[in-house]
Amino acid sequence: MENRIRVAVVDENERFVRALETLIPEVSGGRAAVVATAADVGQARRAVRDSVPEVVLLGLHLPPVGGLRALGAVREAAPRARILTVAEDEDPALVIEALRAGAAGFMRRSTDPAQLRQPLLAALDGWAVLPPHLLTALAEKSRPPSAHAASHLDDADRRLLRLIAEGASTNDIAGVLHVSDRTVKRLTASLLRKLKVSSRTEAAALAGSAGLLEPQLI
Repeated sequence: MENRIRVAVVDENERFVRALETLIPEVSGGRAAVVATAADVGQARRAVRDSVPEVVLLGLHLPPVGGLRALGAVREAAPRARILTVAEDEDPALVIEALRAGAAGFMRRSTDPAQLRQPLLAALDGWAVLPPHLLTALAEKSRPPSAHAASHLDDADRRLLRLIAEGASTNDIAGVLHVSDRTVKRLTASLLRKLKVSSRTEAAALAGSAGLLEPQLI
């Protein structure tokens, strides 16, 4: 299938990697497939550069230097790929660090298809993926700077931030604001810089901690 979503799996757990090679085509109805795998940082850099994936599932404890350094290497080798971090543990501090470094979310490592199906589908469809309790931890950790940053936003920025926090896609936001997708991406990038965050997931957490999610007319 020419238009399938290209996925790279970078993780030291071979059983998990093999499970995803089978599960990703199955849960996506053939829309996606694993096109590259790697078990360490050196392999990861070569694998994503050669396979040009759209989505990378990246272990946070990848040898020999850990997933955060690997995340930088993967972003450099495949700058357009969305990177979803993976680990067996759910250390909020580590996950938040990964989000600030450019990860699109976090998924707990498992070989149980029932646990993987929903986060995989969300990731393949372009959504930020983060377990609810980690989103709460992110909001709590970000509370002081968020309130300060949000207080300096103008009405247009606040409107955009609410749409992002409500899970609106780039296309949805373009329709609401009556602008192009390219303009939405430019405005979003500008907003993230103002908030001093690296992802839509973190921006959504900031919106919640700043009290911007109460019902309002947009």
